[in-house]
Amino acid sequence: MPFDEVNRDTVNEMIRFFYATIMQDELLEPFFTKKLGPDVVNGGKWLEHFTQLDNFWLMMMTGKRHGYQGDPFPAHAFLGLTDREPFERWLELFKIATNKYFVPELAEKFYKKADVLAEQFIDNLGIDEDDEDW
Repeated sequence: MPFDEVNRDTVNEMIRFFYATIMQDELLEPFFTKKLGPDVVNGGKWLEHFTQLDNFWLMMMTGKRHGYQGDPFPAHAFLGLTDREPFERWLELFKIATNKYFVPELAEKFYKKADVLAEQFIDNLGIDEDDEDW
């Protein structure tokens, strides 16, 4: 049964499912393995990343810091992302995860925030700039 509340436990469960899915994805897995290593369960970098993600999504969904400090973009700036495809796939998998773990109203709220974040990353990376008519 989907969760009807956003708290550390529910976010933690969804995030771990989501990244387990990402690590099975042919397009996205190489980006994460390069940065964090292949061992999602026992990898030290992954444990730190999960803590940051839990805190980040708690902050995004509740408006309270929950220990999150900083800006998510710099850590992603040098991953070699050059087109929209990885972002679109990330959003697709994120939507599946949020729909699996949360009631529709909360899943949609998560997705809208993720979509805005992805568009900000795309802008910051200069992806799609060649498509603009100047």
